[in-house]
Amino acid sequence: MIEFEEELKKFHHSLEVDDIEEAVNSHNEPDMLDLLFSMLQIKYKSNDSDN
Repeated sequence: MIEFEEELKKFHHSLEVDDIEEAVNSHNEPDMLDLLFSMLQIKYKSNDSDN
């Protein structure tokens, strides 16, 4: 029978998973909300200059 508690104690994350997590969290890439906010800012700035 498998001893789940013992197996969990032996578990270690793969180095690849840790490297990927660090790489993803270290970059501040814009997401869709950032892009939408930028587009709205541009639109409202152009509307203000038209008046």
